Amino acid sequence: MNKYFDYASTTFMSDENIQLYGKLLDKYKYNSESLYPNGINTDNALSRARRMIAEQLNVNEKEIIFTSCGSEANNMAIKGVALARRSKGKHIISTVVEHSSVENSLRWLEKYLDYEVTLLEVDQNGIIDVDKLASVIRNDTILVSIMMVNNESGAIMPIQQIKNIVKKYPNCYLHVDCVQALGKINVDLSDIDLASFSAHKIYGPKGSGFLMKKQHVNIAELISAGQQEFHLRGGTSNVAANVLLAKLVCDATKNLDEKYRQVKVLHDYLYDKLADIDNVVLNSTKEGLPYIINFSCLKISSQVMMNALSAKGFEVSAQSTCDSNAAVSKVIKAMYPRDLQRQKGTIRISLSENHTIQDCEQLIEAIKECVKQYG
Repeated sequence: MNKYFDYASTTFMSDENIQLYGKLLDKYKYNSESLYPNGINTDNALSRARRMIAEQLNVNEKEIIFTSCGSEANNMAIKGVALARRSKGKHIISTVVEHSSVENSLRWLEKYLDYEVTLLEVDQNGIIDVDKLASVIRNDTILVSIMMVNNESGAIMPIQQIKNIVKKYPNCYLHVDCVQALGKINVDLSDIDLASFSAHKIYGPKGSGFLMKKQHVNIAELISAGQQEFHLRGGTSNVAANVLLAKLVCDATKNLDEKYRQVKVLHDYLYDKLADIDNVVLNSTKEGLPYIINFSCLKISSQVMMNALSAKGFEVSAQSTCDSNAAVSKVIKAMYPRDLQRQKGTIRISLSENHTIQDCEQLIEAIKECVKQYG
């Protein structure tokens, strides 16, 4: 039985890929910048990995920049654009429900470089009002940064409408955090200037990710060193991780519709069963990403419920793992600002195609027992 329901937090490498990673670490142990044959072979493997990812995402291979994680990719996109284009304007637009790596990058720019940041609110579905975006974007707006899929609510942002607004402003770039989207829904990078991705959300190792940066986009490097990653990210390349990441991106983009349908069945079962439990309310909508279900126990705190489920062997979360020490979920607070009970009782279930209906049935029974015992 699979009792792990926190796939939005992280996924686990298969035994096959763990073994492959070990082989890659040995095969590509040389510095890819070295000019002797083993170094050149290692560099060629890095180039092939970059090309494989680019082909899967329908972009140019020179537009893939390897990073250590999705958070670094977000920092590189936001701070890199801000530093390179500060003479064009100092206004950035984002939302109140972004990942902490986006939120804190924006705070850093406000604190140290006097940037003006406009954060868009969301409705009870976790979605921004695109008309509000259209009303606040300006000629001195240099960047709009909005995630594709919210990591806590599963809300899918109206990216196509956002694209249509941003491209009316030639001075403005669009950055999209695609960390929770890759491998779950189609990721269309047309008219997107920068996009962030992470390996450990698609069954890869921690410490691996990449930024897609279109060639027309100019950013400043944050890690100054050598010529690696087109002079934009210094440091000796982790070739083994990048080669494995290319395989994982190819795997993630296969059979999307089949995986989606499979998870949707599990999602709808859980959603309907949760709706029937007294003093439990759904925060996610059925129109969101089926891989994530967010609900609240109105009479039980998140911590008590997580501990109770953990005692039964089930692993869930209350909010983004990167914000796990926060008192309440900022996402649910943004969606339901006046409902303190919802905010205090938030639980996030995140699914994968590895789950079965039996796993979900066991989880529902465990939740019912916890509600009865502690509610």
